[in-house]
Amino acid sequence: MSKHSAINTFGRSGNPAFSRNFDQSGFRTQSSSDMNTANGFRTSSSTVETTNLMTLDGAVNKTGILLALCFSGAFVGWNFPALAIPSVFIGFVLALVTIFRSPEKVASTAPFYAIAQGIFLGGVTMMAEGLYPGIAVQALGLTFGITVSLLFCYKSGLIKPTENFKLMIISATAGIAILYLVSFIMSMFGSPIGFIHSNGLMGIGFSVFVVGIAALNLVLDFDFIEEGAEAGLPKYMEWYGAFSLMVTLVWLYLEILRLLMKIASRR
Repeated sequence: MSKHSAINTFGRSGNPAFSRNFDQSGFRTQSSSDMNTANGFRTSSSTVETTNLMTLDGAVNKTGILLALCFSGAFVGWNFPALAIPSVFIGFVLALVTIFRSPEKVASTAPFYAIAQGIFLGGVTMMAEGLYPGIAVQALGLTFGITVSLLFCYKSGLIKPTENFKLMIISATAGIAILYLVSFIMSMFGSPIGFIHSNGLMGIGFSVFVVGIAALNLVLDFDFIEEGAEAGLPKYMEWYGAFSLMVTLVWLYLEILRLLMKIASRR
């Protein structure tokens, strides 16, 4: 399931919480059948339903959990860089499993994905730091700065994720993925696409473009989480939104690290 189509799948018409008794303001209107009497107190079923709905705070908390697990894994990878190679494959498999299995089960795989990717990032960063001292702090700082800046731009309305905007970013992301895949296949035959890994102006320009697209994917993730909370998606979609944001942050960090290494190698 595409993370950006989940709103349509679990939106107002499909979610049981939105399938009955709504007034024009969007709030659920209670009928007499909604009120239950137990031990002299009246309890509303809508209160119970609300606890099973996706919230913005819930998605933020789960994102924090995944980030904490990722940093814990990065500590391990930094001290044991040999684990980076197996971890990247484990993380890739876990990402595929998480994406293509039922969203209800994301909570069982997303934490392990965060740990595996953390180990990979820690190992890769340690090796990059050995070649270019100080690059780890730069990459981490730029990732944090870009994320905060785009969150501000999104919340302030400076960047509005219109349908055309979403289509452009998704198309560009798909194009980059295809290009990376083609380059990987060609490299197996000794003929990779040179400019992707080049430290020349074209190679650096390409990396700047990819960093920009990866960063703008954050806007799509912010929008998905906010719209999901407003639409009242099921509670488990908090994990789906957090996982989606985690994938984007990992990609953004790697592309920033790659760009900084290209620039540093020219000195």
